[in-house]
Amino acid sequence: MQHQDLSNQIEKYQSFAQGEIIFREGDPGDCLYIVAEGRADIVVDNLILETVEAGGILGELALIDDRPRSARAVAHTDCVLTSITRQHFLNLVQRTPLFALQVMRVMAERLRRANVRARA
Repeated sequence: MQHQDLSNQIEKYQSFAQGEIIFREGDPGDCLYIVAEGRADIVVDNLILETVEAGGILGELALIDDRPRSARAVAHTDCVLTSITRQHFLNLVQRTPLFALQVMRVMAERLRRANVRARA
């Protein structure tokens, strides 16, 4: 039953061809994406910061802080993504606190990797 509740919160699947831009730096952060199939790159200044595999998320930072996107996302391979709007995200957090914890873990891991890169 919880799975069905979760699926009601998820927007439609979107397909992206390899190399296609998912979102650009400066775009509004009105949703986050879950990679359902394939891989997507998070890019800043033409440097790939991370390749997000199936099951991973991207675009969460702008969704949470309600600011424009700080990076570009590009399909590394042909991929299928699911978008979650801000309202759906808030509903998921309320109904499934472990979802919020998982998003925080992703953000913490990315911050740690950025700190390591900054020291290098």
